[in-house]
Amino acid sequence: MGEPMALNLAHAGTPLYVWNRTPSKSGILAKVGASVAKDPAEVFANCEVVILMLVSGGVTDEVLSRANHAFADRVKGRTLINMATPAPGYSKSLEADIRAHGGRYVEAPVSGSRKPAEDGRLVAMLAGNPEDVASVRSLLAPMCRALVDCGPVPNGLQMKLAVNLFMIAMVTGLAEAVHFAQRNGLDLAQLLAILDASPMASDVSRVKAAKLIAPDFAAQASISNVQENVRLIATAARDAGIASPLIDVCQALYGEAKALGSGRDDMVAVIRAIERRTARLA
Repeated sequence: MGEPMALNLAHAGTPLYVWNRTPSKSGILAKVGASVAKDPAEVFANCEVVILMLVSGGVTDEVLSRANHAFADRVKGRTLINMATPAPGYSKSLEADIRAHGGRYVEAPVSGSRKPAEDGRLVAMLAGNPEDVASVRSLLAPMCRALVDCGPVPNGLQMKLAVNLFMIAMVTGLAEAVHFAQRNGLDLAQLLAILDASPMASDVSRVKAAKLIAPDFAAQASISNVQENVRLIATAARDAGIASPLIDVCQALYGEAKALGSGRDDMVAVIRAIERRTARLA
């Protein structure tokens, strides 16, 4: 996700310093004019605004040197934009620490997988101090088709989890529908045409239905990534005392798909877990 997002910034003329935990992945950005930093410290030394797109809160803490004195030097006077999807509670605590050390913090998690990222059609859910949010909108615009103000931190991440709950339940239901049609000997091309013409059709349903019917499990959003999102949603629901029956089912299914060796496959590979359950009924 980070690579196509950064490419869209570069193509928009934004001067970039970039750093990736896997150095080889910065090569394509160097070719479009980005400066490649040797470490995170170099990024902070040269940038007033730093965008974070990292895999977890633990990795983010490591990059920020949050556990030692270097943290204050990295965040003071800077605006940090977190476009990843950590736990809402983690984001709230990070905001407090950044502000305590003289920095500014904006949540900007995005809805969309790699293809929308490549096309600059992500939807960003912004949260933070209103002045800070307003100051980063034009910077984020080349990556996004919509920028939605959601209020204070962690509302951006709470909104992202609500959106992901719907998306995950929808794609999982689509996988089950394709499996149902396959096992009943129905014409899958006909199913795809009906779904495309139906009120349920969306960009997501069109892409994922085609991948299921192909079948094409090349990852846009991987099983492992979706499983982590499911965990975040389920945890947030439990913390708030909210029932989450659909996401609880999805948590089991994506765990089963990963156990079958599909962790790096696209989320539509959840159909393998459904197929395994059908096999057990035989």
